[in-house]
Amino acid sequence: MADQEEEDLKMALKLSMQHQESPEPKRSKSREESGIEGDAPPPEESPDVKNRRTQRELMAAAAEKRMAAIKSVESVKDVESRGLEDEGKSERVSLAKGAGKSGTCGVELSELEASQLFLMIFGERVSKDVLAQWSNQGIRFSADPETSMGLVQHEGGPCGVLAAIQAFVLKYLLFCPEESNSVLPNNLSNLALTRVSKNESVGADIFLSLSEEKKSRALVRSMSEILFLCGSNETAAVASLNILDGNFVESANGSEDEVIAKVLEGVSVESGSDLQKVLRVHTCTSRSSSIQKLEDLLPIFGRIGALLFLISALLSRRLDTVQEDRDDPTQPLVTAPFGHASQEIVNLLLSGSAVANVFDGNMDLGGGMFVKGISTTVEVGFLTLLESLNFCKVGQYLKCPRWPIWVVGSESHYTVLFALDTKVQDENELERRETQVRRAFDAQDQSGGGGFISVEGFHQVVNEMNINLPREKAEHLCSSEFIVWSEFWQALLDLDKSLGGVKDSTGLMGKKVFELYHFNGIAKSIANGGSRSENPVQRPRLTKLRVSVPPRWTPRNSWLTRKSALWTTRLDWLSPSLLNMPR
Repeated sequence: MADQEEEDLKMALKLSMQHQESPEPKRSKSREESGIEGDAPPPEESPDVKNRRTQRELMAAAAEKRMAAIKSVESVKDVESRGLEDEGKSERVSLAKGAGKSGTCGVELSELEASQLFLMIFGERVSKDVLAQWSNQGIRFSADPETSMGLVQHEGGPCGVLAAIQAFVLKYLLFCPEESNSVLPNNLSNLALTRVSKNESVGADIFLSLSEEKKSRALVRSMSEILFLCGSNETAAVASLNILDGNFVESANGSEDEVIAKVLEGVSVESGSDLQKVLRVHTCTSRSSSIQKLEDLLPIFGRIGALLFLISALLSRRLDTVQEDRDDPTQPLVTAPFGHASQEIVNLLLSGSAVANVFDGNMDLGGGMFVKGISTTVEVGFLTLLESLNFCKVGQYLKCPRWPIWVVGSESHYTVLFALDTKVQDENELERRETQVRRAFDAQDQSGGGGFISVEGFHQVVNEMNINLPREKAEHLCSSEFIVWSEFWQALLDLDKSLGGVKDSTGLMGKKVFELYHFNGIAKSIANGGSRSENPVQRPRLTKLRVSVPPRWTPRNSWLTRKSALWTTRLDWLSPSLLNMPR
């Protein structure tokens, strides 16, 4: 400010030395301009008096200008101060009053984008029941102390979204505890490896000491990681609602959660036009900003989070890219008639790509046609009961995640399987050899995951893996047009290691004993004699499983695989009541 005064003074002195007409005074006016009549003209001022008067006028004008500037700066600071205070308040107040944070209300989608988004998710003929399932499912933890680490599901359908988020939540709770004052990079692929020793076992009572703050923090970190994964670790889109009116919030009684619940009662999302009216999108370019935004929006996500998070993931990936990922972009992502999350949704949340298949890489169907699978290592994996029924084949990327956590798919439900100890993913000699041979076998498998290859492909695998099968055994395997994996692997079990097989004279190679946990988040009242009980008949369940793997692995008991503790994914040992839910 002192520099400004000095400049103003210099300017005034410079003007006072000039022999030209003085600038028009700001404080006094001539008699004519003032409208004062009189016959006698004013006495003529000397040059010195005139210069001094001009100097005073200029300095006064400069001072007036500085005062106005000071008031403007103070006004801006006052607004910024009020904005910073508002940042500490809930998103409810920010959305209602529109004060505080920049871009609180987010960006509105165009009518075309909203229509495209709605049709991509639900299609043209979605039932009101399915819309209600997705619109009424929030993302919140179970109130049951025994399952307080788990996200509870009240509506059928969105379990694929909840299970994927749950898997990442377990990653942060078990293996990636947050360090104080840590800076979170956009790409967390190597972050988890520094958190816990590979052979360190986490106590089973860890869930009993979890605070609400720790669980909420793990939740927003999980959601942020998934959204940045969908956004190629560059940006994340966070969808919210712009529906809270300030007058309503001020006049409403009750907690924030009750206020939001009451507002959402009047929200109807039955078309792209409805979606366009209420949806707002925030774009985050840093992990910390997305975490902050998600923390602010937790009350809203607690009520309608399943749908908002799915929309956030799709917008993070970009709608055109999502359509390019899919094999058949004409079908809705939420499947009819029960409104289940498709495999494309689950794959998007686990791998960042909305592909429809669970095998590794792309498969050439001939004639220039390809179907797409998983093409990268994932943090948490995926298993399915359908593989044991030979309906599909899960590739090594999903079976072998970085952490021993898997989303498990059954015919009608998604749940989560996990271990507390990373040692369950350690390879033994038999697993290493099986992985090598199976990868070579799958590279020649053009059956779409059927588990068989041509005779030509068989010879390629044998040469690549340095397997010296006896002539009669090789001819027997090649006697039919195709070689089946189960028969090929049985031949290797009977073949000595010196010849490229895995025969074990001790009979102990491959033996394992370990513990797994299975979480089912469904909590849904079941009709009994035409009536429903007030409390859910079925509550979220956490089941401890002690697994013992026999030393000799045959097609009937071989279900473990490298780093995933599940080989041919035979989940028959998990009770159907654990894996499924009533539709």
